[in-house]
Amino acid sequence: MEGFFTALSQHAFLQTAVATALLASIGCGVMGTYVVIKRIAFIAGGIAHSVLGGMGAAVYFGFEPLHGALPAAIAAALLIGWVRLHWHAQEDTLISALWAIGMAVGVLFIAKAPGYQADLMSYLFGNILLVPSESLWLMVVLDLVLLATVAAYHRQFLAVVFDEEFARLRGVPVGFFYLLLLVLVAVTVVLLIQVVGLILVLALLTLPAAVAGHYVHSLGRMMLIATLLGAVLSITGLALSYGPDLPAGPTIILLVGGVYVLSAMLAQILGRRRARLAAVRGARKGGIDA
Repeated sequence: MEGFFTALSQHAFLQTAVATALLASIGCGVMGTYVVIKRIAFIAGGIAHSVLGGMGAAVYFGFEPLHGALPAAIAAALLIGWVRLHWHAQEDTLISALWAIGMAVGVLFIAKAPGYQADLMSYLFGNILLVPSESLWLMVVLDLVLLATVAAYHRQFLAVVFDEEFARLRGVPVGFFYLLLLVLVAVTVVLLIQVVGLILVLALLTLPAAVAGHYVHSLGRMMLIATLLGAVLSITGLALSYGPDLPAGPTIILLVGGVYVLSAMLAQILGRRRARLAAVRGARKGGIDA
């Protein structure tokens, strides 16, 4: 850990990696909270894995992988959202099919692209140390788009996330804002791909928000805690992986997963303790009333 922070002051690529982790944590905290509360992790996973098709196509035609990832993620979000809104009976099966088709299309394009695509493999499994500094500007723009959209339509998103029927009765165009929410999730997936890769992206998207949800019930507080937690765990995982030369993405996910498991256990213990205290207070109150 100490060697990492010494190297951080000397190497530009480590500074870029830390900046990448911080920028990714914004989308992780804000949109991850919506994903956890709305319980659409499976849909988010379908979007994430469909991105490979766009990335493979971009490489095949000579573009940067991220240039194909963003339109592919948005297209997958709109298609999966449309399926969810109109084909409820077969929702899980169709999303699974789109998930698999996106991955298969990506593999085919990769197979036909000339040479071994090492850079593309880093997008699959994540390599935060290889993020070019130019990508930081794209991440800044995507973060600003996320924050501006959430700020502008916070009430509508809140209504759609918690009670779609009530939102419809109030005249909120639920279908439009649900699709917009999924598009923002797709943008977040593109942000996180550079940190942990698309195979592990779902864990980083959901687990920090899930940990925050163990202790707070305010949407704004959940977003803030999840953002801070995502940033701290991403940078800590990066630091832990640096010395022994481990892959950063899997190290970050193991750390995030471990924190989630410990938090879930702690939340359960605290919940039981609160229930016992409430029962004791109720018994004492009943004795006084008697």
